[in-house]
Amino acid sequence: MSSATESIVLGGGCFWCTEAVFDRVQGVTDVESGYCNGSVVNPSYEQVCTGRTGHVEVVKVEFDTAQISLREILEIFFVVHDPTTLNRQGNDSGTQYRSGIYAFDADQRAAAEASKASYSPRLAAAGYGPITTEIVDAPEFYYAEDYHQQYLAKNPSGYCGIGGTGVSCPIGVGVKA
Repeated sequence: MSSATESIVLGGGCFWCTEAVFDRVQGVTDVESGYCNGSVVNPSYEQVCTGRTGHVEVVKVEFDTAQISLREILEIFFVVHDPTTLNRQGNDSGTQYRSGIYAFDADQRAAAEASKASYSPRLAAAGYGPITTEIVDAPEFYYAEDYHQQYLAKNPSGYCGIGGTGVSCPIGVGVKA
């Protein structure tokens, strides 16, 4: 069986935290922090933090499809952050911390919509509101500054504000130790 890689862009709050999660997933071959879905070309962290550029802190996740599926990547994404909070994860608030899935093709977008639809009833049963995750075609991705890449690996005591809801996905996350 030949190996193929696929990429998807995900926004689950602070990119430091989201990156740290996916760095530990078997089958993920690369994770890069960045910004997308805003109005400024090649924004800086300082610009994005103002909340006036419209950008989201995101990670581009590249994965080996022979080891992990897009469905499993999306399940992990929905479990590790709270997709029902608008513009907030933990103590981080602002539009740059909104939840988002940025798809590179129609198949990814359909998988994202299906994942959202299957997870919504579980969250509702646990008392959470509707999922606020935006699902759109992938806009331009801008790499974050070097000091943001693998930030928590370089700063193990660094802040991470994501914690998830404690509600598992209907078919499990499929993460291998």
